[in-house]
Amino acid sequence: MSDDPIVQLYPTATPAGAAGVGAASMGAAGMGAAGAGAAGVGAADMGAAGGGAAGWSAAGVGAARTPGALTDTDLLALYAPAERSVPSVRANFISSIDGSATAGGLSGGGLSSGLGAPADKRVFDLQRQLCDVVLVGAGTVRSEGYGAMLLGPDARSWRVANGLPEHPTFAIVSGRLDLDPASDVFAKAPVRPVVLTARSAGAAKRKELERVADVVDCGETRVDAEALIAALTARGLLRVHCEGGPSLLGSLVAADLLDELCLTVSPALEGGAGPRIVTAGGKAIALRPMGLDHVLLAGSMLLTKYSRRRRG
Repeated sequence: MSDDPIVQLYPTATPAGAAGVGAASMGAAGMGAAGAGAAGVGAADMGAAGGGAAGWSAAGVGAARTPGALTDTDLLALYAPAERSVPSVRANFISSIDGSATAGGLSGGGLSSGLGAPADKRVFDLQRQLCDVVLVGAGTVRSEGYGAMLLGPDARSWRVANGLPEHPTFAIVSGRLDLDPASDVFAKAPVRPVVLTARSAGAAKRKELERVADVVDCGETRVDAEALIAALTARGLLRVHCEGGPSLLGSLVAADLLDELCLTVSPALEGGAGPRIVTAGGKAIALRPMGLDHVLLAGSMLLTKYSRRRRG
């Protein structure tokens, strides 16, 4: 997939300084409510419902004039937390149009050649730049070929300027401690990683990993999601960014710990062989209502962000 610019479809108000599809920029480009027509995605096209199926014009998104692309500064503003002192759990996943989390066994969530694209990788990296800790299941670490959690020089400079450590902490969930302590994940880590496990994990593996990481028990025979998040919070790692896999995300959803889901919809059909982004770990749960925060567009790829809507 090509390196398409990222523009904002919803909401139409863009971050300060953005050149996306906000009201001001759309008007300047001839794309406001009065000038939308077949050329744009303005208010007239999207309708009073803000872009529902009945509101789209016949021209559709494909016929829109290309507005100014969102910069990294704009994207950081869109994804930045409202309040850094409030604990929050965000997950970033990618899915095909027909609901598969992988293509050929790979997600492509910024690390592989599966479903991803340069725009998705760009947002993926910026979300790491914003968080305190990157949380990943051991199976995903192995299958996606993770290395050390190293950010680039620009990201490091931005973090320091904004009162954050140069790099986020890498936290890996492994109930059986099935990890290689000699891998780059540990050997080249700029910050000592955290391994979240169960007390029943083997003593020999525990001893090996304790040389290169902080090993934290979060349950007796399995890793408990609530204990996991509590352990990270106790370390001051308040902004959690989960990158998978489906079982880990399933445990967070089941425990109602997920606050935000950033879901990229890759413009491809996988055919039904791959898994969903969430794997249920037990009995069915009640629906978790989510609210749509924004929709971005890069070529034919959609990048969405949802937040949990909790009562009370």
